Amino acid sequence: MHSQNSFYENVLFDAIHEPTQIKSVRLISAGAMNQSVLLETTKGALFLKSNHLNSSDVFHQELKGLTLLHKHAPLQIPKTIGAGRIEDQNYLLIEWIKGGYPNSSYWTDLGHGLAELHMATAPLYGLDSDNFIAVLPQRNNFHKSWASFYAEERLEPMLGKAYYDGLIELNFYKKFQKIYSKLDDLVPNEKPALLHGDLWSGNVIVNSNGAPCLIDPAVYYGHREMDLAFSKLFGGFQGAFYEAYNDIFPLEPGFETRADIHNLYPLLVHLNLFGLSYLPGIKKVIKKFI
Repeated sequence: MHSQNSFYENVLFDAIHEPTQIKSVRLISAGAMNQSVLLETTKGALFLKSNHLNSSDVFHQELKGLTLLHKHAPLQIPKTIGAGRIEDQNYLLIEWIKGGYPNSSYWTDLGHGLAELHMATAPLYGLDSDNFIAVLPQRNNFHKSWASFYAEERLEPMLGKAYYDGLIELNFYKKFQKIYSKLDDLVPNEKPALLHGDLWSGNVIVNSNGAPCLIDPAVYYGHREMDLAFSKLFGGFQGAFYEAYNDIFPLEPGFETRADIHNLYPLLVHLNLFGLSYLPGIKKVIKKFI
């Protein structure tokens, strides 16, 4: 415990650049990959994530993503303090968001806030650097068209990994690839939108005022329906959220059908992270469109 406390002290000095006293430490989570703690300090309450991966790139990119969201989203985003590596541990230090219960306008505020975020645009689909979704690399090379970006930077890398790791067979690999040529016709043409990129219920938390706060992004400029579709994949978003979003930034007709196309990416991500239980859902979508 003493060595871990020394790590926390070193993190605070590395990130804040001045002596900061720790008042208390509370474990938030300890998963197979990351450990998360609440640090009560003389600089206030701080949230610290750490791991022992060989590189600190995941946390550096998460910090960049939070910073970009903070610039463009009207919703609360945790303020970033620092990310780095101390000896064999990587860290991300951000503002602690004290939790609460959703207020009466929670879902409306979330819908309006996401719509405003999606109004931030760029000339091309992609981002100026690659990043991660969970711990999986996410390529962000720039493309003029959404169809080519989605096929080459999202679907194909995850599909190839699944095949390389023995999760899918060659005949299904080739069948899946047939959807690439259909994307232009299936998905409406829109300007690139700044996306959260990993928008499921676990990455939206409630602050002490009952308002929504976005965490754990996988940002890039993409098709805005990606965020909306992902929000439907695992439940947790109420109808008032979608109504509020459409009040500000209406979706093109047919989104409910297209959501399956968009969710091929998060389903492939989950296949690669958690295994074969996600393969039937992927096959169902491919059968629907091929």
